[in-house]
Amino acid sequence: MDKSPLVLLDLVERLGNLIRAELRRAGAEQGLQVVHLQALVYLHRANRYSNTPQALAEFLHLTKGTMSQSLLLLDRRGLIERYEDEVDRRVVRLRLSPLGEQVIGDTQHGAQWQEATSEISANRIRNGVSALRETLFMLQIDNGGRTFGVCHTCGNLQRESQRVYRCGVMGDRVSGPETRRICREHSPKSSEQGN
Repeated sequence: MDKSPLVLLDLVERLGNLIRAELRRAGAEQGLQVVHLQALVYLHRANRYSNTPQALAEFLHLTKGTMSQSLLLLDRRGLIERYEDEVDRRVVRLRLSPLGEQVIGDTQHGAQWQEATSEISANRIRNGVSALRETLFMLQIDNGGRTFGVCHTCGNLQRESQRVYRCGVMGDRVSGPETRRICREHSPKSSEQGN
């Protein structure tokens, strides 16, 4: 078996192409482009610190103008809702509308991936996740980007009791379900950084 990191790069590129092709197909059925589905999937997974137009643009590596046009289309189609932040009224937040949630369900994002990986052992999945997460982290740092990791993997998440958590960056309490969402303020635990 080839152990060259370039083989891994080739496989990741090919997987990415297949995933984008599936997103194009699913998007075409909904009259949407890939970027629109990616935005909907992100908003479906984002926590309350990460559901702004700016965070979405950063996650998708899009310009402010491109993101603005995409959000206008999603808003006109009734797939997202904009609302004011409860604390800072200047901040615009985004969430999926019921129709947007339905589109996510209809596209079955990830179903093909789940099926393709169903026969791979949990240990091999863990090893693959670990290697890819470490690589992603290094590339994000090298490119000056945020990690946008899942909250429960953040080094700043503090556990106060069995079901009560606090964000060490924002100082807010975080619910159990929120710890399974993507966070813009994420900072990997040192064990995730390969240290």
